[in-house]
Amino acid sequence: MEHQDGQKSYLAFKLGKETFASNVNKVLSIVEVPKITKMPQTPDYMVGVMNLRGEVIPVIDSRIKFGMEPAEITTNTCVLILEIELENRQTKIGALVDSVEEVLEIDEDSIKPSPLIGTKYSTVFITGMVQKNEGFIMILNVDNVFTDNEIISLQHHLELVEEC
Repeated sequence: MEHQDGQKSYLAFKLGKETFASNVNKVLSIVEVPKITKMPQTPDYMVGVMNLRGEVIPVIDSRIKFGMEPAEITTNTCVLILEIELENRQTKIGALVDSVEEVLEIDEDSIKPSPLIGTKYSTVFITGMVQKNEGFIMILNVDNVFTDNEIISLQHHLELVEEC
């Protein structure tokens, strides 16, 4: 969602002690952690697949994808259903997050570039940072979270599931 005054809406969520945010236009819904079916021979960050209104949705553990310890499922853990662009087509994916914080209206001018060195997160999918209180919120470009090889692997696993 974009406002006339240069502000955009972002959904802030926690992974460990870090706060990330995604443009709300990429977030289709937020759901409680459903039954997730494990799939063999998938990348370590892929938890499995879930059924969302009859649709097979791959679920990733965002913490593992971002190089953290695996998620511990708590009452606050939820799945963000994101719509991301994979090879020029829209694909839905579920992302386990520790908790959803709030929707923020962020002025695009207040987003500072990510540091080029000294960050443990890839600057490919971190488009910038916004200061909030004493800390920072990392703004994600969810379309860039996966590499081409990861996309091919993900699509292959989804095709196998859909054939069953």
